[in-house]
Amino acid sequence: MQLMTERIESLKAGIIGGFALGFTCLLTNLLNTLLLAKYFEILISLQVTVYWHWLVSWAIASFSGLLFGVTYRYIIRQDQNPQLKAGGVLAFGLVRGLAQVEFDWSLPCAVLASESVLWFIVTAITLDRAIQVGWVKPFQDIEL
Repeated sequence: MQLMTERIESLKAGIIGGFALGFTCLLTNLLNTLLLAKYFEILISLQVTVYWHWLVSWAIASFSGLLFGVTYRYIIRQDQNPQLKAGGVLAFGLVRGLAQVEFDWSLPCAVLASESVLWFIVTAITLDRAIQVGWVKPFQDIEL
């Protein structure tokens, strides 16, 4: 029974992570299109004019957030270790961000890489808050 409870808590963490990262993705895409690309000519490639691109980007980001939420719950367990939390965030953020920089070493890609790390920072803060208020219980070691 405890194993099923842990799975449900992980699913809840994944759903919260997916929503948080997906929402942050939409906000940064809007910021890129409406502000950065409009006022900084060098960043014009950040402007999204094809709206299905936003949908695909949002879906991938939301799925990444779901995976991060489940994983983050297991990473932090009941520890109060800030290096462990930061390591989990940076592992996800840098893998996504550096994959974009590998494609192109330009300023717009550097912005997107930084944005990826920001997404996971916001998601980790959201998950920490969800655990604090009791929406998600921290992972507890279980014995089979």
